[in-house]
Amino acid sequence: MNHKWNYQPPTQELIEAAKALGKEIGISPILAKLLLERGITSAADAKRFFHPQLSELHDPFLMKDMNIAVERLNQAMGRKERVLIYGDYDVDGTTAVALVYKFIQQFYSNIDYYIPDRYNEGYGVSVQGIDYAAETDVKLIIVLDCGIKAVNEIAYAKEKGIDFIICDHHVPDDVLPSAVAILNPKRADSTYPYEHLSGCGVGFKFMQAFAINNGIEFSQLTPLLDLVAVSVASDIVPIMGENRVLTYHGLKQLNSNPSIGLKSIIDICGLAEKGITVGDIVFKIGPRINASGRIQNGKEAVELLIEKDFSAALEKANQINQYNETRKDLDKTMTEEANNIVDRLEGLQSRRSIVLFNEDWHKGVIGIVASRLTEIYYRPAVVLTRSDDMATGSARSVSGFDVYKAIENCRDLLENFGGHTYAAGLSMKVDNVPEFTRRFEEYVAQNILPEQTSAVIYIDAEIDFRDITPKFHSDLRKFNPFGPDNLKPIFCTHNVYDYGTSKVVGREQEHIKLELVDNKSNNVMNGIAFGQSSQARYIKTKRSFDICYTIEDNTHKRGEVQLQIEDIKPSEDR
Repeated sequence: MNHKWNYQPPTQELIEAAKALGKEIGISPILAKLLLERGITSAADAKRFFHPQLSELHDPFLMKDMNIAVERLNQAMGRKERVLIYGDYDVDGTTAVALVYKFIQQFYSNIDYYIPDRYNEGYGVSVQGIDYAAETDVKLIIVLDCGIKAVNEIAYAKEKGIDFIICDHHVPDDVLPSAVAILNPKRADSTYPYEHLSGCGVGFKFMQAFAINNGIEFSQLTPLLDLVAVSVASDIVPIMGENRVLTYHGLKQLNSNPSIGLKSIIDICGLAEKGITVGDIVFKIGPRINASGRIQNGKEAVELLIEKDFSAALEKANQINQYNETRKDLDKTMTEEANNIVDRLEGLQSRRSIVLFNEDWHKGVIGIVASRLTEIYYRPAVVLTRSDDMATGSARSVSGFDVYKAIENCRDLLENFGGHTYAAGLSMKVDNVPEFTRRFEEYVAQNILPEQTSAVIYIDAEIDFRDITPKFHSDLRKFNPFGPDNLKPIFCTHNVYDYGTSKVVGREQEHIKLELVDNKSNNVMNGIAFGQSSQARYIKTKRSFDICYTIEDNTHKRGEVQLQIEDIKPSEDR
C-alpha cells in the first residue's frame, strides 16, 4: 500500500502528564496519553469514560421545544387522535421509527407508521405521505431523521389540519418549518449540552421525556437502546459524550437481549454467540437494514424491527438479506463503471473533488458508490443519477472536510439538499450539473487541506511488542465502543521480523498471515495483513520492516491478541 504515515511524537509535558495519569488510574502511560488526547484528564473522567452510566444522560427537557412536544403527544393520546410515526428509509430513520412506534404502542393503540418510497417520493417528508395521513384521519405526525427542511410540505399538512413534531439531527436552514415542536440539537438557538445525537437518538430523548412526564420507569426504555446503538454506529456520528453512553449500553442490550427483529438479523449475519461490536453493526447489521430501503421499501425494515414473532422475523430477515445480496451486485457493477469514468477524467491529478452523473445508475446505491470513490481517490465525491427530470444524488467526504458546507455554497443551483459534515443528499435540474461540478470543485479546491487528499495513516503511538501485555490489551478494550472522535488506536512498531512461519492466505492468495518478532522481546505476535500479499516476498527476505496496526482479539484463540496490520514498510525506507 502507498500510505503516508503521520506520527506526532508527544511533547515532554504530555509524556509527564500521561505518566501521572497512568499511575493514578493504574494503566500504561501509552494508554493514558490516548485518554489525555480525548480530553480525559482526571481519574473521575477516566471512570466515566470506561464505565458510562445511564444516569449520565442529559435531562431531555433541556432540548428546546421538548415540553411542547410531550404536551402535544399527551394531548393527542387524551383526544384519541390518530398518530403517524414517519421516518427516513435509511438505518437511522427506520430504527428511529421502530423505537418510537414500539414505545408508544405499549400505551396507545391508535398509531401507525410510514416510510416514504425512495423512488416514488424521494427523501424526507412527501406530499404523498401527508395525503396518506389525511386519508387515514391522522392529526399528529412525529417525523424522525428528516423534516428539518420540509417547510412547504409541513405548511401543506397544516392546511389539512395535521400537526407535526420534528425529531431531526440534520443542519437546519435559517427558516424552520411551522411545526408544533422542533427537536433538533443543531438548531441555532439550541442550548442542549450535546449536539451530535443520531436521528434515532433524538427520538429516544423524546420518549425519555414522555416517560418522565408520565411517570414511566426508565427501565421500560432500556430494551430500545439496541436500536439506538445500531443507528449511532450506522450513521457515523461521534461516539463520545451522550452517544458513548447510549452506544455502550445499546451494545450491552444487543449482546445480551436484543429485540426479536435485531436477533433475526444477528442470526442471518452469523454473529450469534459472538461479542457484537460497532464494526459488526457498520459492516453487517446496518447494510442489511439499509438494503430494504435501497432495493425495495424501507417499510419492510421497520416491519422486521417491530416484529414480535421470531419465526416471522427470520423470514423477513432472509428477505432483507436477499436485498443485500442484490445491493452488493449493484454496488460492484456501479463502482466499476464509476472507476472507468474517473480514469477518463481530464486532469484527475489536479482535481480536488469528483462529481459523476449517470442517468442509468440505481438510485438506491449511489451513496455507497460515492463512499467507494472517496476511499479510492481521497476526494470528496458526489454521485448523481436521473430521477424524472432531476439529477439526484449523494455526497460523501474525506476526513476533516465538511461536504455539507461545500454543497450549501452551491445552493442557488439546487432544488433540495440536506445532511451533515461527511454525508449529504442533493437534487438539481439536470441542466445545472455542469455548473454545479465546476462550482463544487472550486469550493473544495479552495478549502481542502493537502493532507486530506492523500492516503494518510495517523499513528497514535510507537510501541514495542513487550508493551502488549494481557493487561494492556484488557485496558485497551475499555476504550470501546470505537467510532468517530474515539477511533480505534493505531500503533506502530519498528524493526520487526518474520518469525519464519508467515504465509500468504485467502481464496485468491491476497492476504498475509504473519508471525512476527521484534528485537526488544521474545514475544511472537500473530497478525493478519488483508490485501497486502505483494509484501510477502520482502517479508521472507528476513530483513526488518515497520508495521502499523490495530490490536484485536484473536477470534480463533480466545484470550490471545492478533495484530490487524494496516500497512508494512521496509525499515530502510524510513
